[in-house]
Amino acid sequence: MTNEAGYVVAILGATGAVGTRILAQLEQSTITVKSLKLLASVRSAGQTRQFRGQDIVVEEATPDSFDGVDLVLASAGGSLAGKLLPEAVKRGAVAVDNSSRWRMDPNVPLVVPEVNPEALASHQGIIANPNCSTIQMVVALEPLRKAYGLNQVIVSTYQAASGAGQRAWDELLHQAQQHLDGETETADILPTKGDKKHFPLAFNLLPQIDVFQDDGYSFEEQKMMQETKKILFGDPKSSEVKVTATAVRVPVPIGHGESVYVSVADESATREDVQHILASAPGVILEDDPANQVYPQPINAVGKRETFVGRVRADNENPGSFNLWVVSDNLLKGAAWNTVQIAEELVKRDLIHSQAK
Repeated sequence: MTNEAGYVVAILGATGAVGTRILAQLEQSTITVKSLKLLASVRSAGQTRQFRGQDIVVEEATPDSFDGVDLVLASAGGSLAGKLLPEAVKRGAVAVDNSSRWRMDPNVPLVVPEVNPEALASHQGIIANPNCSTIQMVVALEPLRKAYGLNQVIVSTYQAASGAGQRAWDELLHQAQQHLDGETETADILPTKGDKKHFPLAFNLLPQIDVFQDDGYSFEEQKMMQETKKILFGDPKSSEVKVTATAVRVPVPIGHGESVYVSVADESATREDVQHILASAPGVILEDDPANQVYPQPINAVGKRETFVGRVRADNENPGSFNLWVVSDNLLKGAAWNTVQIAEELVKRDLIHSQAK
């Protein structure tokens, strides 16, 4: 039985690029919201946002902010998530977190509702939202895994500036204007705030997302490899599938593209089989008519919840292997919508309980 009276919901990081979209997705959701708290840093406290016709004042996030809260939807960075979400859980809330802080924790489910909603049953108060680039890829991979088994995945990403936050998006637009005005482009954020050098993204490609690890992979690439295994097979170190990734930042505001090469266990699978399965897969829209130049494009995915797949091709040299082009709005399916979708699934499965007397 779901709680018909509704839930007390808090959005942590409510004024950021993802937080504002969580608010919009929650407004359109099936969740009955009895009351809503908007939480952010002290810099944003006092701002006002609207929700279902009501003005709500943004509050500074503190541990006590979660008193009486049933559900927390968080997009506030890993350090704040690590500090505040356990406090929310102590006070009886269930939290869905967008940061990377909890994704590899063995006690925290990593969930994409079209792929592994059953993992929610084991939650201990916190559910992790996967990396944006991982989410759209596993939405496309899961129906193929179910039908044919999965041996190997090789992915190259073409990731939008907004994946690095609002400031990176703003920097891209500023650099583009500088370039058009004949000025030298300045860079303070990309490829990543956590590294020593910064390079312009406008009219450029940056083969670095997040910091590099000792093996030469970036943290983003490592996240994709480990998260894919955890979501599909329950173990970030699973040997059931081989996954490797190259992550590239491209001068696009919103919408990640991915070139995905997948090898399935059943070598009898054909291109037509794969197209048919993807066309009926949950959360997938197949856009694959090359004769008429129909294929997914980031500019067309903006504002949409679905994952778009096209350019389906069999590898003529290797039976059972296929190329896919996968596109999605990284701020919606890659973040805000997947977060609210998880919350809807929690409600549907009666895994959140109102603290109201």
